[in-house]
Amino acid sequence: MTSNALPQRQPFSTAATAVRHIARAAAFVALGVGSAAHVAHAGGIRLEDDRGTTLELQAPAKRIVSLMPSLTETVCALDACDRLVGIDRHANWPASVKGLPQVGGMDDANIERIVALKPDLVLLRPRSRVAEPLERLGIKVLALDAKTHADMRRVMETVARATGKPGAGETFWRRLDAGLDAARARVPAGWQGRRVYFEVHGGVAAASESSFIGETLARLGLANAVPGTLGPFPKMSPEFVVRADPDVLMVSALGEISAMAARPGWSAMAAIQRGRVCSFASARFDLMMRPGPRLDEAADAIVGCLASLGDPRR
Repeated sequence: MTSNALPQRQPFSTAATAVRHIARAAAFVALGVGSAAHVAHAGGIRLEDDRGTTLELQAPAKRIVSLMPSLTETVCALDACDRLVGIDRHANWPASVKGLPQVGGMDDANIERIVALKPDLVLLRPRSRVAEPLERLGIKVLALDAKTHADMRRVMETVARATGKPGAGETFWRRLDAGLDAARARVPAGWQGRRVYFEVHGGVAAASESSFIGETLARLGLANAVPGTLGPFPKMSPEFVVRADPDVLMVSALGEISAMAARPGWSAMAAIQRGRVCSFASARFDLMMRPGPRLDEAADAIVGCLASLGDPRR
């Protein structure tokens, strides 16, 4: 619970003040760890995160706070779910994590709540504004981000090492990789090479060839209507999509086909006219948007939808 002495969300513009208040509470927290530059004793764990920071753990992390859903899922996929003591508000898989204390979101995590949980490791993304304040309080921070499949592989092994399971991340990745190959083998022949428009962020952006979603589509033998030169998740105009004329639209279930047809020019697109739209329920769409250990499930969902749409050559 948040202390009555501090507001639930501490503005980051007053981060220095927050740290001074929280330091008093931190003095009573027996973390048994030093700063990120601490040199571990023999047998410790040495890691480098995505900020280029070297982190030394004296022992495998036993009390972990995760501030990203994909990192929470990775910890659990590596059979270390019991190490989690806190999560961000968006984490919802596996179901067991829903009962854990929530410490805010990726950009507004509550430092006081995190300190109160006595973590020996906090997992977050490199641009998190709570990383530096936490480190000043002596809490170990590991900043990781997965923008590509190669990143996912690296992150999984880094988390595995942090939990004292070296090699487990690589083993898990090999299973995922085999799952992607199996999913590709199930893509109906008529859909091989067809162009996909994968809509994200409520329709204002799309997953391009250079995104991890684009990599998954490519692994399945599909083409992407959005070139990677525009960036991983570029904002898109309705007119661009009309000109691209993709064979299939992939969207969150929150988007109604009738609403999409009302966008300028979209009613003339073959994908709309023929109902070639993969509309994924929120939970399914969540897993597709997270660069984590359920990548094979995301691929299966894509293949399943394509199969349900029938042969596009007819």
